[in-house]
Amino acid sequence: MQLSDAEWKIMRAVWQRHPASARDVLNALASETAWAYTTVKTFMARMVEKGALKVRMRANTSLYEPLITESQARRSAIRSLLDKAFDGTAAPLMSFLLEDEKLSRKDRKILAALVDESKERDRNAAGRRP
Repeated sequence: MQLSDAEWKIMRAVWQRHPASARDVLNALASETAWAYTTVKTFMARMVEKGALKVRMRANTSLYEPLITESQARRSAIRSLLDKAFDGTAAPLMSFLLEDEKLSRKDRKILAALVDESKERDRNAAGRRP
């Protein structure tokens, strides 16, 4: 599921506060957007239709909860980026990050550790196969 920039803002607010009303989201985003309450309500209604949020009523208030996790949304966004900009493969993306984005030593160390962990998982999985 692809989220627009505005939908990412709303989802972050809902992930942090769920269940959240449109007013809760509006208040959470007040410092970074100049959206009207009706704008937030419209976005959230579309996100319910899209399957990103679910809504339930409590008294006269619509309360929204996420139907997708932040991890699922990130995975979808990265997959889309890989497909559009890097021919569907991760190596060119990693190369780009390492060469063009000036990663800190700490970030490089974290990436190296993640690669090592992945290799170890692959070795362990290969050892369990008949």
